[in-house]
Amino acid sequence: MSQQAITRDNVTIGIDGVLYVRIVDPYAASYGVEDPIFAVSQIAQTTMRSELGRMKLDETFEERENLNQGIVNAINAAAKPWGLTCLRYEIRDITPPVSVRSAMDTQAEAERRKRAEILQSEGERQSDMNRAEGERAAIVMRAEAEAETILKVARATAEGIREVASAARGPGGPEATSLRVAEKWVEAFSQLAKESNSIVIPANLGDPGSMIAQAMAIYGKVNATQNANSLGSSSGKSGDGSSSLPSDVPSVREVLGGSGHDQNRSR
Repeated sequence: MSQQAITRDNVTIGIDGVLYVRIVDPYAASYGVEDPIFAVSQIAQTTMRSELGRMKLDETFEERENLNQGIVNAINAAAKPWGLTCLRYEIRDITPPVSVRSAMDTQAEAERRKRAEILQSEGERQSDMNRAEGERAAIVMRAEAEAETILKVARATAEGIREVASAARGPGGPEATSLRVAEKWVEAFSQLAKESNSIVIPANLGDPGSMIAQAMAIYGKVNATQNANSLGSSSGKSGDGSSSLPSDVPSVREVLGGSGHDQNRSR
């Protein structure tokens, strides 16, 4: 049975259904109505148009089961005096107009694109989150590794300083320390004027032995000053908490031979 029907939102659709009936009372079917099959078909069509008039177009695709059951109940209530019973009614096809079908296709395509874009954006967001989490973990691990390296270097330096101090206090320690200071003096002097345009050099540049002797003298006077400060701190302190140096301790300039032994030179 194919016919036209108008939905609640004023869309004309073509609908086709299949009807299954059974004659349970031949006498009533013969004398109760002139053509029982035609009568049942008319009731099915009018009931279907009435049911579709209560629904919107989108609901006709979703409520097929309820629509079929409503038509079966209406036919059974009307066809009972005719000796018939409706076993089943099934909507076979629902055909909307071409314009409506095109709009539905466009809407479905837009929904599919929307879902695809949402899924893509969710994937990109999750990817960015994973990448940021990985970078954060890498930064934390690098910082921990650097901190551990610094700590190990500091411990090794401290241990080395303790070993040097212990060796310096032992037999031959002062002589070895003096030699090391002399080596560092020569090494530092060889690096002069490599990174700066202005330098200060000794006047007796052609006498390396004299420069080493001056370095050793500075080292000895610094040790004497430190020892004097230690003795002054143990015996007593001045009112402002600072200790004074002994008057017989010469300055670094005096050790180097006065200002006459230095001169400023530019490269």
